[in-house]
Amino acid sequence: MSIKVCKFGGSSVKDAIQIKKVLDIVKNDDSRNVIVVSAPGRDEKYDEKITDHLLNVATCGKYFDEQNIFISKEQSFNAIIKKYKKLCFDLEIEDKQILASLEKDLKETTLEDEKREAYFLSRGEHYNAKIITNYFISQGLNIKLMLPEEFGFMLSEDFRDGKVLPKTYENIENNFEINKDVKYLVPGFYGVTNENEIAVMSRGGSDLTGGELAYALDADIYENWTDTNGVYEVDPRVISSANVIPRLTFKELRLLSSKGFNVFHFDAMLNCKKSKIPINIRNTNNKDHEGTIILSERVPMEDLVGIAKLDNMASIHLQKDMLADEIGFTAELLKIFSEFGINTYHYPTDKDDIAILVEQEDLKGKINNLRRSIEKRLKTDNIFVSYNLSIITLVGIGLKENTFALVDAINALKENNISFEMFDMSPSKISLHIGISQNTANNALQTLYKKLLLKEEF
Repeated sequence: MSIKVCKFGGSSVKDAIQIKKVLDIVKNDDSRNVIVVSAPGRDEKYDEKITDHLLNVATCGKYFDEQNIFISKEQSFNAIIKKYKKLCFDLEIEDKQILASLEKDLKETTLEDEKREAYFLSRGEHYNAKIITNYFISQGLNIKLMLPEEFGFMLSEDFRDGKVLPKTYENIENNFEINKDVKYLVPGFYGVTNENEIAVMSRGGSDLTGGELAYALDADIYENWTDTNGVYEVDPRVISSANVIPRLTFKELRLLSSKGFNVFHFDAMLNCKKSKIPINIRNTNNKDHEGTIILSERVPMEDLVGIAKLDNMASIHLQKDMLADEIGFTAELLKIFSEFGINTYHYPTDKDDIAILVEQEDLKGKINNLRRSIEKRLKTDNIFVSYNLSIITLVGIGLKENTFALVDAINALKENNISFEMFDMSPSKISLHIGISQNTANNALQTLYKKLLLKEEF
């Protein structure tokens, strides 16, 4: 039979109203066999996410204190209990046993450091899954709760950034018997180590849980339900008329998501991509919208599918005579950035110059010593730092066959008197990066959208 793995994010399970929508979606399709749920997301009455409150309790209040948010450990504890109590009340679920178990988990654990943090973080998904399962059963759905610690969702001992171990796939195959008579509900985000200790994946890890289940079960499709209709051509907060992209390749989504289209955890796509399992990003609040389908391959019907904009970037421009002839220069330069814990993006270069693009935030408290280290180790002639840049990225597999789109982009910017700091085409020829001053970036985005996607003439 057809197998669909469905993951519902925090916004989809944040309160009773949303959980009832999830029930309707699940009941509407018999092939939605495996359901993955997140912890409750932020709602109108709770400014902070439950996951953040859990981390604050685990760190005795330090987590919020470091962000200048004045919420104590006790206040976070009360917010967590109140949230789950309200969920039970609104869904008419008996809360006595669930709340007693939750309180015990948050008060009696003797774990320390990362093990303690991982355990507390996992409780968000763990108890939300229990509540949702009980509610689904009360509404006549034949569904079985599958806890990661029981069926063996195995993670490495990187307790706050666990990686899935190969044994997990065998465990899933052996414990999930897919048929039309029963569905399975799984809390996302966490698993267990070989020593049976709780570990969590990186934030957004429920996406990862869903992706690994889809891969292990060789699902026909992996549905990722969230609070947006899919992946938009451009940021709809900037251009409200932007359309949802109906089809994207994994590569195209990867390029867009690296430039601010953060609708999906990329690591969750890796095994789905390997097995060519389509991923469908859909909206819990608009269940009839078909969303965006992510595919291994598609026929390009257009040159360009989307334009992303990544703000708050900085460019570090180095000058040194004969730089390109110095073997190992770039490798040593990138090593220095790595030593300072700074992630690097593009490296536009020529004979005597190279520029490194980084997130501006990463330079705070580091730029002086970074510059000093580069000058001492690489003997550069000059270093110039440009702040407040936006990187606008044009993406589409059709660009590979029509590189004249980049000419159209340049002309559109010229005709609107928009200058740019950088212009770089990817080796794959399916993306084009333009660096623009942040104060004109929205104007540039609108200009490129009208010219390249709407095909308007100026």
